[in-house]
Amino acid sequence: MSKINRVPGYMQSKGNRNRGPIGDREIRYKCSMQNTILDVLRARPGWQEVSGPNTAGNQQQQGQKGSSSGSQQSKDKNGTTGASSSGGTTSAKTSTQNSTPSNQATGSATTSSKSSDGDWDFYWCDREWLHANYDTMFLQEHQKILHFRNHYELTRKNLMVKNLKRLRKQTEREMGKKEAESFDFFPTTYELPSEYHIFVEEFKKNPGIIWIMKPAAKSQGRGIFLFRKLKDITDWKKGEYQPLTDPNREVPETYVVQRYIEDPYLIGGRKFDIRVYVLVVSYNPLKVWLYRSGFARFSNSRFSLDSIEDAYVHLTNVAVQKTAPDYDPDKGCKWATQQLRQYLTAKHSADAARKVFQGIDNIIIKSLQSVQKIIINDKHCFEMYGYDVLLDANLKPWLIEINASPSLTASGKDDYDLKYGVLNDVLNVLDLENRLTGKEKRVGGFDLIWDDGPVLADDGSMECSVNGTSTTANSFLGCHCERKKQLREIYTAAQALKKTAVS
Repeated sequence: MSKINRVPGYMQSKGNRNRGPIGDREIRYKCSMQNTILDVLRARPGWQEVSGPNTAGNQQQQGQKGSSSGSQQSKDKNGTTGASSSGGTTSAKTSTQNSTPSNQATGSATTSSKSSDGDWDFYWCDREWLHANYDTMFLQEHQKILHFRNHYELTRKNLMVKNLKRLRKQTEREMGKKEAESFDFFPTTYELPSEYHIFVEEFKKNPGIIWIMKPAAKSQGRGIFLFRKLKDITDWKKGEYQPLTDPNREVPETYVVQRYIEDPYLIGGRKFDIRVYVLVVSYNPLKVWLYRSGFARFSNSRFSLDSIEDAYVHLTNVAVQKTAPDYDPDKGCKWATQQLRQYLTAKHSADAARKVFQGIDNIIIKSLQSVQKIIINDKHCFEMYGYDVLLDANLKPWLIEINASPSLTASGKDDYDLKYGVLNDVLNVLDLENRLTGKEKRVGGFDLIWDDGPVLADDGSMECSVNGTSTTANSFLGCHCERKKQLREIYTAAQALKKTAVS
């Protein structure tokens, strides 16, 4: 008998591991994070949390057990308890430190006592869990899970550049140099140690310029430094890139070295980058949603090339900036994307601002197309990326990196409200409740910008009009985002359409 090849992630579960299509029952979810996403899931009406391994509820229960154990030990030793109890039940709390009343919505789901790994409809998992379990999972038709199997093809810095270079070469070969110029949105980049000698040749051709070193698989600014002289990197790599004669010696960590953008666009003398949220629900065909809101992250110190060793000047990561001695947590270092667009429009022109955001659209689509044939597409998977984009002095956008797990921990109330809205609208787009028609071009703050081809805006979409006419593409990054009003409208329209279809 011939052996049947089974494709992980596509097969139906066996037995009663999951209760089948959702229908009118509650939606059961798992979540491995203890931040804003857990607030969103718990506040969503009709959703019920499933406890189990690698879930926030399980982590909290273990923490409570540890606390209870500690209290009991205190009682055994001193004869009194260290904490009071009223009824013996402690309500679970998320670790989001800037929670607001918005996450205390009525109808919040409770945690189920059941603990079946297959008894869920939606799973917001971490990347490590997915890597360890995806190949042995058998998902039912309706189940949804965060991350595609090999999402790292786009989010590891070295692989991202490799895939972009490959598609740029293919485009130049098939469509000419002019079309290939649309890929000139990432700095000259080399992977170390594999391309070290090629980098040295390029370095010697351009003496005096600044380069930046980044670990390929780290985030939040860790391990990044700038240098002007080759001896600086020679000291750094000391012995690491020699042949591995010792079989027990660890393989050196992969880095990327990039030409540093020495003329960033400054506001108030400070450098910034732009965080953009992108939702991909399918790679084949490619279907992409772009969120209207985001933020610009500013450095805490004025920009200067005289102190390239100062991370507070050159790195905009919040994890770096919040450690600055004069950092003000109340003010933070962020602007809303709407505020940035208004600033660029006022200082330059509406057309100049429009070109900036069209350039960001181009970065998003080209980067996703570079991995479209490589990513293992699975209808059960989705991805919410955090793109980081930098503007230079000529208002040209540059792709810095793409995050598979953008930070969901809020740095303040406005940041919390933004991320709460983004995550709620991710769930609205996925539509496990089956409330939409599937033909929508906008859901809350998300606009559909690519659906196996560019999506055009409907007539009357005037949120970011130029000379009285709307932009052609269905893209409104930095435009008005009255998401709650829009959601009410589309749900009412979808319900009416479904009633008409039934009658």
